[in-house]
Amino acid sequence: MTNDKVKALHVQVAEKLIEQLKAGTAPWQKPWNIDNVPAFELPYNAVTGNRYKGINTFSLLLAGYEDPRWMTFNQASANDWNVKKGEKATLIQFVKTSDLVAKRDESGKPVLNEEGKPVKVSVKLDRPIITTAWVFNAAQVNGIPPLQKPDVQALGWNPVERAEKLTAGSAAIITHRAGDRAYYSPLRDKITMPLKEQFDAPDKYYATLLHELGHWTGHKDRLDRSIMNKFGTEAYAREELRAEIASMLIGQEFRIGHDPGQHAAYVDSWIKVLQDTPFEIHAAAADAEKIFNYLTGLEQKQEIKAAVQSVPEDQPPKYGTGSKYLSSGDEIAYNNTVYKVQGHLKQGRLRMEDLGSGKNFVLSKNDMLYGSLLDAKQHPEKQARIAPETEIAISQETETVAAYGIRR
Repeated sequence: MTNDKVKALHVQVAEKLIEQLKAGTAPWQKPWNIDNVPAFELPYNAVTGNRYKGINTFSLLLAGYEDPRWMTFNQASANDWNVKKGEKATLIQFVKTSDLVAKRDESGKPVLNEEGKPVKVSVKLDRPIITTAWVFNAAQVNGIPPLQKPDVQALGWNPVERAEKLTAGSAAIITHRAGDRAYYSPLRDKITMPLKEQFDAPDKYYATLLHELGHWTGHKDRLDRSIMNKFGTEAYAREELRAEIASMLIGQEFRIGHDPGQHAAYVDSWIKVLQDTPFEIHAAAADAEKIFNYLTGLEQKQEIKAAVQSVPEDQPPKYGTGSKYLSSGDEIAYNNTVYKVQGHLKQGRLRMEDLGSGKNFVLSKNDMLYGSLLDAKQHPEKQARIAPETEIAISQETETVAAYGIRR
């Protein structure tokens, strides 16, 4: 067994990132734009289609494969694909919050299904368990179909228009000023951008703006991160790391592009942070996912509102599901966030996730939130119509030294 195999995943990832940061080849240091977006895909599971998240994104990106598809040995075998002889798997990890156990009747005997096999039920663990898994890249597998690159033109939407709608619907205060700086001021809760005409392409403008919106999510009324940090400090660099990783995630999701050259000034600070605290890459990646979820959650609410506004007031709404229950996979916009039903637990309880904050919790049918979410699921048009636009008071105090931003 080598030393690499006994090291924690975050240590392995941090060490590889430090090497790439020094060489200028870290994943978020690579520039790309609308024209070459199809060549860039974040790692995802070849069978489920789900994107890998958090630190797993970097574990797989750093493996050095161009094909973004990954799978376990069993997944490959189940699809009649064969892992090539001598290929080595890549480590990922996930948090296990529940376990499947045999369902038992009142006398304690296992409950059997029609085939005579024990019925399994999901039980919440007292404490989450970090579980590891090993996956192979598609390039290490024989028999898998060739990768089909996404056709941006066939997506049916314009990346710039999508980014523009999200920023407009965020209710963030955005001002433009001639100059070479783009930044977010936590004290005034305001984003300042250079004039649009100073950018040589619309996608570059919105890529920069989405980066600043990443900082904007850290406000105490949103994701509540520690962002009141003085420029040049380690805490400031940590926040920039979160926003830069989030920019990479959002840029790929929106097909809007990514320009890392504007944040090159933080490279030395990031190297020091990862050297001193390797776990920081785990925390930063997790926070970046929360930023991503918050901003894409805003987009989902905008889509609901747009659908409602397109229906004349004298026509009955057509969006009600008629369902009397919340079901696994439901994503419901409510109260300025989006809730997702992750699964069912005992006694009718649900395992939930707040996609805005990334927090997980258990929901009972007796909780008031259950009724509110069910109503929002059945009548999303009502939720959209009553939701007021966010009102943000502009502070009259002086500009904070903790303005997060970039120099162009």
